[in-house]
Amino acid sequence: MDRHIEAPFSDEIAKELKSGDYVYITGTIYTARDAAHKRMYEALKQGEELPFDLKNNLIYYMGPSPERAGRPIGSAGPTTASRMDKYTPALLDLGLRGMIGKGKRTDEVKEAIVRNCAVYFAAVGGAGALLSKSIISSEVIAYDDLGTEAVRKLLVKDFPVIVVIDAKGNNLYETATEAYREEL
Repeated sequence: MDRHIEAPFSDEIAKELKSGDYVYITGTIYTARDAAHKRMYEALKQGEELPFDLKNNLIYYMGPSPERAGRPIGSAGPTTASRMDKYTPALLDLGLRGMIGKGKRTDEVKEAIVRNCAVYFAAVGGAGALLSKSIISSEVIAYDDLGTEAVRKLLVKDFPVIVVIDAKGNNLYETATEAYREEL
Protein backbone atom coordinates (compact mmCIF):
# COMPACT_ATOMS: atom_id res chain seq x y z
CA MET A 1 0.00 0.00 0.00
CA ASP A 2 1.24 3.50 -0.81
CA ARG A 3 1.07 6.02 2.04
CA HIS A 4 1.92 9.70 2.31
CA ILE A 5 2.82 10.93 5.80
CA GLU A 6 4.04 14.12 7.44
CA ALA A 7 7.13 14.01 9.68
CA PRO A 8 7.28 14.23 12.60
CA PHE A 9 4.41 11.78 13.12
CA SER A 10 2.38 10.33 15.99
CA ASP A 11 2.02 6.82 17.31
CA GLU A 12 -1.44 6.74 15.68
CA ILE A 13 0.20 7.06 12.27
CA ALA A 14 2.89 4.54 13.25
CA LYS A 15 0.17 2.02 14.15
CA GLU A 16 -1.40 2.41 10.69
CA LEU A 17 1.83 1.65 8.80
CA LYS A 18 2.35 -1.98 7.85
CA SER A 19 5.49 -3.88 6.99
CA GLY A 20 5.85 -3.71 3.20
CA ASP A 21 4.04 -0.37 2.78
CA TYR A 22 5.60 2.15 0.41
CA VAL A 23 5.70 5.47 2.23
CA TYR A 24 6.43 8.99 0.98
CA ILE A 25 7.57 11.29 3.79
CA THR A 26 7.15 15.06 3.72
CA GLY A 27 8.42 17.27 6.52
CA THR A 28 11.43 17.33 8.81
CA ILE A 29 13.84 14.44 9.39
CA TYR A 30 17.26 14.41 11.03
CA THR A 31 20.45 12.66 9.99
CA ALA A 32 22.82 10.90 12.36
CA ARG A 33 25.34 8.14 11.84
CA ASP A 34 27.77 6.24 14.07
CA ALA A 35 29.82 9.08 15.52
CA ALA A 36 26.77 11.30 16.10
CA HIS A 37 24.92 8.44 17.79
CA LYS A 38 27.88 7.85 20.09
CA ARG A 39 27.93 11.54 21.06
CA MET A 40 24.21 11.64 21.66
CA TYR A 41 24.40 8.50 23.80
CA GLU A 42 27.28 9.95 25.83
CA ALA A 43 25.36 13.22 26.26
CA LEU A 44 22.38 11.29 27.62
CA LYS A 45 24.59 9.40 30.08
CA GLN A 46 25.93 12.75 31.34
CA GLY A 47 22.44 14.25 31.68
CA GLU A 48 22.96 16.68 28.80
CA GLU A 49 20.37 17.68 26.23
CA LEU A 50 20.38 16.25 22.74
CA PRO A 51 20.77 18.50 19.67
CA PHE A 52 17.10 18.01 18.74
CA ASP A 53 13.93 16.75 20.38
CA LEU A 54 13.50 13.05 19.65
CA LYS A 55 9.75 13.05 20.33
CA ASN A 56 7.93 11.74 17.23
CA ASN A 57 10.92 12.46 15.01
CA LEU A 58 12.82 10.37 12.46
CA ILE A 59 16.56 9.79 12.17
CA TYR A 60 17.96 9.00 8.74
CA TYR A 61 21.21 7.04 8.87
CA MET A 62 22.94 9.00 6.14
CA GLY A 63 26.12 10.92 5.54
CA PRO A 64 25.72 13.08 2.44
CA SER A 65 28.26 13.91 -0.18
CA PRO A 66 29.03 17.63 -0.65
CA GLU A 67 26.21 19.72 -2.03
CA ARG A 68 25.97 20.08 -5.77
CA ALA A 69 25.47 23.30 -7.68
CA GLY A 70 21.88 24.44 -7.33
CA ARG A 71 21.04 21.64 -4.84
CA PRO A 72 20.96 21.68 -1.02
CA ILE A 73 22.81 18.36 -0.76
CA GLY A 74 24.79 15.84 -2.77
CA SER A 75 24.11 12.14 -2.93
CA ALA A 76 22.08 11.11 0.14
CA GLY A 77 21.89 7.33 0.33
CA PRO A 78 21.28 5.26 3.47
CA THR A 79 23.97 3.59 5.53
CA THR A 80 23.80 0.25 7.31
CA ALA A 81 21.45 0.57 10.28
CA SER A 82 22.96 -2.17 12.44
CA ARG A 83 25.91 0.08 13.26
CA MET A 84 23.52 2.22 15.36
CA ASP A 85 21.80 -0.72 17.08
CA LYS A 86 23.62 -0.41 20.40
CA TYR A 87 22.30 3.16 20.80
CA THR A 88 18.86 2.81 19.23
CA PRO A 89 16.78 1.29 22.08
CA ALA A 90 17.69 4.20 24.39
CA LEU A 91 16.71 6.75 21.73
CA LEU A 92 13.42 4.97 21.02
CA ASP A 93 12.65 4.92 24.74
CA LEU A 94 13.01 8.73 24.70
CA GLY A 95 10.37 9.14 21.99
CA LEU A 96 12.14 8.62 18.67
CA ARG A 97 9.35 7.55 16.32
CA GLY A 98 11.41 5.97 13.58
CA MET A 99 14.61 5.38 11.70
CA ILE A 100 15.53 5.21 8.02
CA GLY A 101 18.45 3.07 6.92
CA LYS A 102 19.22 -0.19 5.21
CA GLY A 103 19.75 -3.70 6.44
CA LYS A 104 18.63 -5.85 9.35
CA ARG A 105 18.19 -4.80 12.99
CA THR A 106 18.88 -6.71 16.20
CA ASP A 107 16.19 -8.33 18.33
CA GLU A 108 16.78 -5.60 20.96
CA VAL A 109 15.97 -2.90 18.42
CA LYS A 110 12.91 -4.79 17.19
CA GLU A 111 11.67 -5.11 20.80
CA ALA A 112 12.23 -1.37 21.37
CA ILE A 113 10.34 -0.56 18.16
CA VAL A 114 7.33 -2.53 19.39
CA ARG A 115 7.59 -1.20 22.96
CA ASN A 116 7.61 2.40 21.70
CA CYS A 117 5.22 2.12 18.75
CA ALA A 118 7.95 3.10 16.31
CA VAL A 119 8.83 2.17 12.72
CA TYR A 120 11.98 1.16 10.87
CA PHE A 121 12.00 2.24 7.24
CA ALA A 122 14.45 1.27 4.51
CA ALA A 123 15.63 3.59 1.78
CA VAL A 124 17.07 2.05 -1.35
CA GLY A 125 20.83 1.67 -1.12
CA GLY A 126 22.70 2.81 -4.21
CA ALA A 127 20.02 5.37 -5.04
CA GLY A 128 21.53 8.31 -3.14
CA ALA A 129 21.46 10.69 -6.11
CA LEU A 130 17.79 9.93 -6.70
CA LEU A 131 16.92 10.20 -2.99
CA SER A 132 18.62 13.61 -2.78
CA LYS A 133 16.03 15.00 -5.19
CA SER A 134 13.43 14.69 -2.40
CA ILE A 135 15.53 16.86 -0.07
CA ILE A 136 14.48 20.51 -0.18
CA SER A 137 16.91 21.87 2.42
CA SER A 138 19.77 20.67 4.60
CA GLU A 139 21.20 22.40 7.66
CA VAL A 140 23.93 21.19 10.02
CA ILE A 141 22.55 21.61 13.55
CA ALA A 142 25.14 19.78 15.70
CA TYR A 143 28.58 18.18 15.77
CA ASP A 144 29.88 20.14 12.78
CA ASP A 145 33.36 18.80 13.52
CA LEU A 146 32.17 15.34 12.41
CA GLY A 147 31.94 16.48 8.78
CA THR A 148 29.57 14.22 6.85
CA GLU A 149 28.55 12.58 10.15
CA ALA A 150 27.30 15.86 11.63
CA VAL A 151 23.64 15.97 12.63
CA ARG A 152 21.57 17.63 9.93
CA LYS A 153 18.02 18.85 9.81
CA LEU A 154 16.49 17.98 6.45
CA LEU A 155 13.28 19.25 4.94
CA VAL A 156 11.97 16.57 2.57
CA LYS A 157 9.08 16.22 0.14
CA ASP A 158 7.79 12.78 -0.85
CA PHE A 159 10.94 11.04 0.38
CA PRO A 160 10.47 7.37 -0.67
CA VAL A 161 10.92 4.59 1.89
CA ILE A 162 9.55 1.11 2.64
CA VAL A 163 8.30 -0.02 6.05
CA VAL A 164 10.56 -2.88 7.10
CA ILE A 165 9.64 -3.29 10.78
CA ASP A 166 6.24 -1.95 11.76
CA ALA A 167 4.98 -1.00 15.23
CA LYS A 168 3.69 -4.54 15.79
CA GLY A 169 7.11 -6.07 15.03
CA ASN A 170 6.30 -7.46 11.60
CA ASN A 171 9.58 -7.61 9.71
CA LEU A 172 9.59 -7.44 5.91
CA TYR A 173 13.04 -9.03 5.71
CA GLU A 174 11.66 -12.11 7.47
CA THR A 175 8.25 -12.33 5.80
CA ALA A 176 9.62 -11.70 2.30
CA THR A 177 12.24 -14.42 2.77
CA GLU A 178 9.57 -16.88 3.95
CA ALA A 179 7.29 -16.01 1.02
CA TYR A 180 10.17 -16.50 -1.41
CA ARG A 181 11.01 -19.91 0.05
CA GLU A 182 7.38 -20.98 -0.22
CA GLU A 183 7.38 -20.08 -3.93
CA LEU A 184 10.39 -22.31 -4.58
